[in-house]
Amino acid sequence: MAPYCVLAAQLRQALSNGVRRYHVAPVMCQRAKVAMSHFEPNEYINYETLEKNINIVRKRLDRPLTLSEKIVYGHLDDPVKQDIERGKTYLRLRPDRVAMQDATAQMAMLQFISSGLPKVAVPSTIHCDHLIEAQIGGEKDLQRAKDINKEVYNFLATAGAKYGVGFWKPGSGIIHQIILENYAYPGVLLIGTDSHTPNGGGLGGICIGVGGADAVDVMAGIAWELKCPKVIGVKLTGKLSGWSSPKDVILKVAGILTVKGGTGAIIEYHGPGVDSISCTGMATICNMGAEIGATTSIFPYNQRMNKYLKKTGRADVAALADEFQEHLQPDAGCHYDQVIEINLNELEPHINGPFTPDLAHKVTEIGIVAEKEGWPLDIRVGLIGSCTNSSYEDMGRAAAVAKQALAHGRKCASQFTITPGSEQIRATIERDGYAQILRDVGGVVLANACGPCIGQWDRKDIKKGEKNTIVTSYNRNFTGRNDANPETHAFVTSPEEFDSGQDTYQYPPKDGSGQHVDVSPTSQRLQLLEPFDKWDGKDLEDMLILIKVKGKCTTDHISAAGPWLKFRGHLDNISNNLLIGAINMENGKANSVRNALTQEFGPVPDTARYYKKMGLKWVVVGDENYGEGSSREHAALEPRHLGGRVIITKSFARIHETNLKKQGLLPLTFADPADYNKIHPVDKLSIVGLKDFAPGKPLKCIIKHPNGSEETIILNHTFNETQIEWFKAGSALNRMKELQQH
Repeated sequence: MAPYCVLAAQLRQALSNGVRRYHVAPVMCQRAKVAMSHFEPNEYINYETLEKNINIVRKRLDRPLTLSEKIVYGHLDDPVKQDIERGKTYLRLRPDRVAMQDATAQMAMLQFISSGLPKVAVPSTIHCDHLIEAQIGGEKDLQRAKDINKEVYNFLATAGAKYGVGFWKPGSGIIHQIILENYAYPGVLLIGTDSHTPNGGGLGGICIGVGGADAVDVMAGIAWELKCPKVIGVKLTGKLSGWSSPKDVILKVAGILTVKGGTGAIIEYHGPGVDSISCTGMATICNMGAEIGATTSIFPYNQRMNKYLKKTGRADVAALADEFQEHLQPDAGCHYDQVIEINLNELEPHINGPFTPDLAHKVTEIGIVAEKEGWPLDIRVGLIGSCTNSSYEDMGRAAAVAKQALAHGRKCASQFTITPGSEQIRATIERDGYAQILRDVGGVVLANACGPCIGQWDRKDIKKGEKNTIVTSYNRNFTGRNDANPETHAFVTSPEEFDSGQDTYQYPPKDGSGQHVDVSPTSQRLQLLEPFDKWDGKDLEDMLILIKVKGKCTTDHISAAGPWLKFRGHLDNISNNLLIGAINMENGKANSVRNALTQEFGPVPDTARYYKKMGLKWVVVGDENYGEGSSREHAALEPRHLGGRVIITKSFARIHETNLKKQGLLPLTFADPADYNKIHPVDKLSIVGLKDFAPGKPLKCIIKHPNGSEETIILNHTFNETQIEWFKAGSALNRMKELQQH
């Protein structure tokens, strides 16, 4: 169908020098039907609706729109009546598609099964990339993963077939690279159950990381709610050159905004410097926007994206995007809530870390800083790949350096691993000789999967507790994330035609009603879900404090990955990792809290289970940006499963706050952050005023000290009316079932 738009472009060009210019594109492109992906030939890109909604909203707001606003507002459920105010109102949106990685897809599909619906309402895919552990090398590691995870892969494949979800088999590659190669397109609104879903912004889409419950809403055909994002503009001038790479752009931005500076905002890159960055380079920048708390990040449609679409077999999509490009770029004179300007001519290579991705250093200065701080100077392992830097371009850059080293008779002095982003990338670097060059210099090519980036690394060269340094091209470097060793100092830095490789995609059948999804009641990997209890209509009184968390508490601290990934489909088993990485304010230790009834110290999950057995509700008190990092909703499911009802913090990371609401928990923040210091681990807390629970209305917390004295503090929340219904029903899934019954 694409020739209509190609012809329109040719006619426009032919007539551009004539006396009259005919506006042929709208008429002809309305007749053209271009598929979102060649895997879904009957699901079409709908730029006409996007254009219609943009025009409605622009007229209503009477001002120029940013690119982010065009795409977000272009997907409004009701563009005529929707209240729109950046940073305040909640938008009801209709995303184009859903993507899930295997670790989070298990719980998402279990929730979808519980909904009772026969088939997903929007195009959806599952990608098996998280459960493959790096150990020896690509083929052997992949076969080992298939054997160990056979039960889970079978569940995901059969569930996909039954409910109309495309299934990418293990070995296909990392979800975000596959999305970029096959599903992302300029103007798409895509949600994915992984925090690095914003990778798709490198191809001009609004791609947002969410929890599995959000994905279930969209797959169920329910409008998805998102707080109207603010927009931070990053103006790029100059041109990338020399050793500077796209990764250095986001490492610089991370150093400016910190890990929470982008919270509640979309980062929108613009300016003349954009054209010097490749499409996969733009994807790298957008990918790491998750490390500054951003809702997502995006680049405007340009010829770099056009070229990438054509190279990945989507010339028809490129032609259609050309016709609608005025809606795929920001309006002149649009307003940003904040503007950062970076001159790429002056940008130096950066390396960020350790232990946090926003600690930025120039490469020229890192040696001096490392000596001053006492960081290990002996680099044990270098790792390139992950969803951040695993494209053909990234592999080519690394191979070029390796080739120069070999020419001088040098090989790697440290261990060196390479993770291709997809089967397409793997096949292409094998065909073009890059993989062999990397092996010749001493590297090991791992499976097409996340691997060490998410802790799936069976590391043998050091003992746990041994200080060491690793340098990666990954996106995150939280304590213990890569190898479960808290003494590993991880630093983040940077490191086209394609060969499609092996066929690793399973099409869902047209009718999946006859498919059977098997979940054994004795399985240790999978467990069907039971609905959470409804709110009893009363205030939450005399709750015990399970833990008062000191300092940074990411979703890795709340629900660790690594060896725990195998339990992602079994809520009770994975709940045994609840908050085992969080530091207890009372004693400065991890996974050691006081049992308020026995006065003995023990593991956090065991203490939570004891309280649940005794019928006692409990609360967690946290610090700043609680729940930053991965989108994993297990960090919200686990406390709910083990009897938690309230999480009180100074501030929350966006995805985690939403996940908590979805599971019927109360995420609340101190009206005065100093009130964090008024609460002690031995206190009891009561949340009062729930009978009058309403949007924008604070709640009161009564602190009862052991000596009998009491204090009252004010707690804020960001619940809207729909989210309050989730709380009352016990969870968003419970509320969905109630609506179906009515």
